Amino acid sequence: MNLSFQSGFRNHFSTEALSNALPHGQNSPQRCPYDLYAEQLSGTAFTAPRSHNLRSWLYRIRPSVVQSAFEPMVVRNAVSEPFQSSPVNPTPMRWGALPMPSEPTDFIDGLFTVCGNGDVRTQSGVAIAQYAFNRSMVGRFFYNADAEMLLVPQMGTLTIRTEFGVLQVAPKSIAVIPRGVKFQVLLADVVMQARGYVCENHGAPFELPSLGPIGANGLANPRDFLSPVAAFEDETGVFELVAKFDGAFWRASLSHSPLDVVAWHGNYAPYQYDLTLFNAINTVSFDHCDPSIFTVLTSPSAVAGTANVDFVVFPSRWMVAEHTFRPPWFHRNVMSEFMGLIEGVYDAKAEGFVPGGASLHNCMSPHGPDALTFDKASTAELKPEYLDNTLAFMFETQWLLQPTAQALSAQTFEKNYMNVWQGLDKKFSGVYDDVE
Repeated sequence: MNLSFQSGFRNHFSTEALSNALPHGQNSPQRCPYDLYAEQLSGTAFTAPRSHNLRSWLYRIRPSVVQSAFEPMVVRNAVSEPFQSSPVNPTPMRWGALPMPSEPTDFIDGLFTVCGNGDVRTQSGVAIAQYAFNRSMVGRFFYNADAEMLLVPQMGTLTIRTEFGVLQVAPKSIAVIPRGVKFQVLLADVVMQARGYVCENHGAPFELPSLGPIGANGLANPRDFLSPVAAFEDETGVFELVAKFDGAFWRASLSHSPLDVVAWHGNYAPYQYDLTLFNAINTVSFDHCDPSIFTVLTSPSAVAGTANVDFVVFPSRWMVAEHTFRPPWFHRNVMSEFMGLIEGVYDAKAEGFVPGGASLHNCMSPHGPDALTFDKASTAELKPEYLDNTLAFMFETQWLLQPTAQALSAQTFEKNYMNVWQGLDKKFSGVYDDVE
């Protein structure tokens, strides 16, 4: 399968791995070229508005119905929905990086669900996981009927072989696999281990945020999103297809590889994006901008301006502001925030928040810079400063994020996270009279 791409965010692409494999209108023969099967994959309702209607036509060697019946299976650390079994603790939380497995473990078995919300049956909310694995998926394929999957590598380059072609995603890049698309994750590095994060988006598909007063340019540019060109394999043997369906995992057997799409056209396809191409918009006068200014992708909800989930990135960037405190301020928010760190140091935390780690600040839970960061920022010389070698991100959602029992009992869970703010002593210097 060749590694090549086409540019644009959800453009209508036409691509074929064999010449003239795509039928063309009324001139098409009764049978597809090369005796392929036509199969439509719809990511939205048939009657969705044209501007949001997502579907692709796949021309494949065998239709997807050629498989066995599904049977249930268990993926030990990928916790199934729903996430509302008990009240959510409002205390801010933090985790270290997920340790690498000691036994051979592929992407599916390396998933570790940290938190989630919503309901897959009503198509709302998210599930958020870390992953760590040391083995490529061999003879095994996966699709998620519940959600599209946003993969954020922190260590190790991934080769993601999909029905539509091949993605190769390194740290500082992301991949989005639409709901229902079959894929296989391979290790592309000599090191043969990988770690990162996954957001399962149960709501509306990710889209680019509206730029509003920003204008025509800025943030993530549509041309920088890459979708694969058609690439197929025609292999027979014993294969396993794993499905995530209704919050549970299922397996079916196949006698052929499901990555047998010879040609496709449409606007429903996997894509990747290089986060270093993000055009950060920042303040040049006063105050730290709301983190929404760093939104790469958004899954909108029924409430305008309130996301089911936003994917927000904090890259290397210039900090230029006058007479003001530059790091993120102390804050309480109606949204719930899950943060991860890909490299370097996050500018609101002096220590403890490590690459591969995570933090959770739920609705109205207070958070902000730790004591060391506050002291440094309060006395720093206010001159243009370039924040270098840093890349953090956030999944922000309108729903409460329920941590899983395994996340709360994990060795990586920091029970004393609240101590990072205990050095914020009283500094009030005003003089006042006692009030009787």
